[in-house]
Amino acid sequence: MPTPEGQHDLEPPPKPSLLEATLYWLKLGFISFGGPAGQIAIMHQDLVDKKRWISEKRFLHALNYCMVLPGPEAQQLATYIGWLMHRTLGGIIAGTLFVLPSLAILILLTWLYLAYGHLPQIEGVLYGIKPAVVAIVVFAAYRIGSRALKNGVLWAISAGAFLGIALFNLPFPLIILIAATLGLMGSRWLPGKFTIQNKAHTQAHGPGKAVIDDQTPTPAHAVFNLSKFILLIVIALGIWAGALGLLVLQYGLDSVLVKMGWFFTKAALLTFGGAYAVLPYVYQGAVQTYEWLTPVQMIDGLALGETTPGPLIMVVAFVGFVGGWSQTIFGSEHLLLGGVVAACVTTFFTFLPSFLFIFIGGPLVESTQGDLRFTAPLTAITAAVVGVILNLAVFFAYHVFWPNGISAAIDPVSIAAAVISALLLFRWKFGIVPLILLSGVFGLAYRMLL
Repeated sequence: MPTPEGQHDLEPPPKPSLLEATLYWLKLGFISFGGPAGQIAIMHQDLVDKKRWISEKRFLHALNYCMVLPGPEAQQLATYIGWLMHRTLGGIIAGTLFVLPSLAILILLTWLYLAYGHLPQIEGVLYGIKPAVVAIVVFAAYRIGSRALKNGVLWAISAGAFLGIALFNLPFPLIILIAATLGLMGSRWLPGKFTIQNKAHTQAHGPGKAVIDDQTPTPAHAVFNLSKFILLIVIALGIWAGALGLLVLQYGLDSVLVKMGWFFTKAALLTFGGAYAVLPYVYQGAVQTYEWLTPVQMIDGLALGETTPGPLIMVVAFVGFVGGWSQTIFGSEHLLLGGVVAACVTTFFTFLPSFLFIFIGGPLVESTQGDLRFTAPLTAITAAVVGVILNLAVFFAYHVFWPNGISAAIDPVSIAAAVISALLLFRWKFGIVPLILLSGVFGLAYRMLL
């Protein structure tokens, strides 16, 4: 017989107020370390197990949708749950507070990096961190590949993507388009090769009824309505075009900020497979095409991004800040202002699509669930992303191991540090943030002893 306490525990808790939810999302923004896996785990423990704001089944249902979207899935999941509980305003608050602390911290760190990065102490810390970044990117390719590359067809797509970008310098969007086309054809001719089973483990029994439980009816605002769907698309395009248009009117069509707005809009639509997937595209555009920052600065930015809470894609704020600073968009006497404004512009255009995907696509989740014509292209894209990320690791390794070019001497200390970092990640399951901190301490000590 259940005890009265057990019976009470099965009852759903009261629905949180908007203020209570806002305070939680703000807290989450400061503690969301560990990449998407760690961030999703934190939300699951808090929202499913402790607070019981949403049931296990509904949580995973939302997560599965966010996993197939371009963009940071953990931030989109927070937006989705906030939207489900407190309509559009709740989603905006949840998604914004998920990234706002990270943006503020990264702006501060980037300013310190640009203003004082030439100091021996800072150089030493970065020297130690860079080999760890090489190992982290390899580990990212392994983690995604172990889930995505389940057969020879997907392995071939991954290898083709690696060769396409490494040997022929194919644009990242073209690789994504080719992969999606192969996936679409595969859904018809080789459906078994593009069906990836969801291995997510669920609890046999939840901790009790939730505010949004398995049987809770879909809220009125989340029910699909065609006229509302079309209206939201028009509003979404209007917000994007209006923001970009204001930049054009204020600074001109050829200004750095307008180019950043357009470039990071495209980047936001290509982030299938997480932040590591879009970094090669950001590198091609920001480093090679626009020359907003150098290859070494790109590596340093990834290292800084790994040490801050929030989604790793926030590294775009570093790219924007360095670009605004280096291009002196407001003059040499206002470098800090130029960096801050550029960081905010890149962040806005990178995350705007994530909000729109949730508000517009949320009501369509059920209609796409299990549809192979929808999921197969995404499966192929994820396979291609593995090859692209591996190429990124090769690119980083080249600049870290041969800092003065391939014709100069190799750096054996960096190679040894990268190997040790890889062992810590693969063999001893070391956390990324502790690894970054440990590597920074090692680099500082090594340079001070020279």
